[in-house]
Order: sequence, then structure tokens, then C-alpha cells
Amino acid sequence: MGRSQSLPRGGDPRFGPDADDTDCTVLHVDMDAFFASVEVRSRPELHGRAVVVGGIGPRGVVSSASYEARRYGVRSAMPTMRARALCPHAVFLPPDFAAYSAASRAVMQIFRDVTPLVEPLSMDEAFLDVAGARRLFGPPATIARRIRERVAGEEGLTCSVGVAPSKFVAKLGSTRAKPDGLLVIPADQVLDFLHPLPVSALWGVGERSAETLRRLGLTTIGDLAEAPYGMLRKALGEASARHLHELAWGRDPRRVSPEQVEKSIGAEVTFDNDVADPVEIRRALLALSEKVGVRLRRAGQVGRTVSLKVRMADFRTVNRSRTLGVPTDVARELFDTAWALYTALDPGERIRLVGVRAEGLAPVQDTPRQLTLGAPERGWREAEAAADAAAARFGRSVIGPASLLAARDRQQKENPPRP
Repeated sequence: MGRSQSLPRGGDPRFGPDADDTDCTVLHVDMDAFFASVEVRSRPELHGRAVVVGGIGPRGVVSSASYEARRYGVRSAMPTMRARALCPHAVFLPPDFAAYSAASRAVMQIFRDVTPLVEPLSMDEAFLDVAGARRLFGPPATIARRIRERVAGEEGLTCSVGVAPSKFVAKLGSTRAKPDGLLVIPADQVLDFLHPLPVSALWGVGERSAETLRRLGLTTIGDLAEAPYGMLRKALGEASARHLHELAWGRDPRRVSPEQVEKSIGAEVTFDNDVADPVEIRRALLALSEKVGVRLRRAGQVGRTVSLKVRMADFRTVNRSRTLGVPTDVARELFDTAWALYTALDPGERIRLVGVRAEGLAPVQDTPRQLTLGAPERGWREAEAAADAAAARFGRSVIGPASLLAARDRQQKENPPRP
């Protein structure tokens, strides 16, 4: 189910905050308009106003929108220019990922104070298995209320919680509870909850598969559940048919898994205007490598493979990668590799987007550093670790490569923040 999927908030008492939560030991907690809410928290004067967070250039994309902005049709993943047309009086802000990461860590710690079985899906949502927490904290719905109260009281943010017997149904519940709500779907009422919903609410149903199902006359989850399995298999293929048929009958055996190992960490940027200047592309790759290095070190991971993504002005996308002799979390090493990949590619045309990604991740403690013969005992990694410490105290905007700081200063003078 996509993040933009909206389910109606219901008044059915069978699925309210006080419904029977017996055997409903899975919680899905989803922060409300997370990036926008963090911005409003730090700028109280924005309370009650339409706030849009995302790329603010002509090719920017909306990352988050307050509910005041959503009333005008603004949604995440929408082009910023479209959002400006729909809601011209909104406050448009560039993302502050350092602030969002700090807020996310605080919220996730609240979850882990309740149960060690927390499975983060992203910065702003997670599954919790609270079966073992009932003796200490009470029934699942009571635990959900406790979490919501702590998030609001300690972090000044709101969240919505779905309480259900499975991950899939709990996630649907939190979506239907938004914003700032709580919904319990009793174990014996799961099918009554699921079957009236549109087929697009199922995980794995995108626009194309939804259209395929509609052509077959299947518009609700109940329609799909009752459809002949052979018809589904012919239309969707064996794997998709089996997956959707099981979900339509409320069967989701997946457990909450707290050990979610990231397969890669990356960053990319879409230029406001297509770029051919190698100096500007080099600067962009340096900034992206810095972001990836910071994220690797925060995650305690190192990457063995560096991947470069280049999208041309005509939308052709080229990917190149190189495996290192020794895994790294050092931005300078990531950049040197990415730049070498770019110069070897020599696209010779205007560029729309570039990206840098570290793959083949492993815990840093399991990967001893090997010094190159003749290399100094302290080098780029130590310098970047010191920069991390300084950034934690003074902010990332005042720490970084000189060329990036100069570019940021110019950009701030040429494009001051909009009120």
C-alpha cells in the first residue's frame, strides 16, 4: 500500500479505540506528517498553517505536507511546482534531515522502552510486537495509548496507531486512524474490516494491477477474496495471485523482526536545471558522498561497493559500480570512487540527476581497518569522525569540505528562505 493511500476514518464501534484487543499484539505506529510536524515544532509560529517540506527548486518534490496543506490536495511525492499551484500561501521549507533523524531516534526509543521487538520501516513508522509487554503495561490498546501520550508529551509530536493481530492489518488500521488517532481491529472482525476496502489498499497492488483487477470486476478486497484463484493467477501470475489471495483473507504470518539490516545507503540529487559543468557535478558528488558517509557512520556500517547513478537530460539512466578492496564509511573514499566512475563514464551531455550509494554493507566492528603501506596513522576517517562530533554540537551546515561550505553560503545569499 502506497504512502498516499487514504482510507476513510470510520465510526464503526467494532473498530474503534475501545474495541476488543484480545490477541491483537501487533502495533503499527505512524507519525503524522512527520517532517512537517518537526518543522512546526521548531517554529511555533507555523502552527495551523499549511507547511510543505521538500525540494524547493523547479524540479523539487514534496517530502511531507501538513494536514492544512493536504486539504488543498498537496501530497508527498508531488512536484513542488504543482504543490505551489494548489496551495500558493503555504510555507515551503527545505528538509532538515538532521532534525528529523534526531526526532526519529527519540521516538524509536520510546517504542523500545515498551518492547525490544520494534521493526522500523522508515524514520517515521514502525511495527511493535507487544505480546511480552502486556504483563507490565497492560492490554495492547492501553500500550498504544501510553505510546501516543509519551510521543506527544515528550516530543511534541502526534502519531496514529493501528492495533491488530497481524502486521498488514495493523498498518491499515493506523492509516485509517490518521491523523492523531487509534484504531483496534479485533481478531474475529478482521474480514469484516478488510473486505469492504478497495483492492488498492492491499500491499502489492499498484495502479497497473488495480486496473487489471477492476477490469475483472474486482473492486473491493472482498471481491478479490471470493474470486476464483485460477482467474487471479492467469491475470497476475502465480506469486502475486498467491500473495494477494492470502492478504485478502487476512492471512499475514510475518513476525515483527527487530533486526532489519539495510542493504545499501545512498543519496541523490536532481538539479534544478540540467548540468554539463564538471565542476558543479564534482561538487554534487562530493556533497552526496559526504551525506552517505555520515549515514554509514551513524548506522555503524561500512560499504564494500560504491555505486554511481547518472540520469541524462532525456531521462536515460546509467548505473556504474566498483567494489573496494577494503569496505569504507569514509566520504572521501566514497567520493574518489564515485568521481572515478563518473570520469570513466564521460557522458558528454547534460545531466539531470546524480546519485552515490554504498552497497554490500557490514557492521563496522566486524571489518577491521587496514592501513595502506606508508599511509599516516590518522587520516580522512579520523577527520570525518571529528567533523561528526562538531556537527552534533554546532550543526552540519557549519562543518564540511570548504568547497561545499562556500557553495552553501552563495546559495543562501542568492536564495534566502521564504517566509
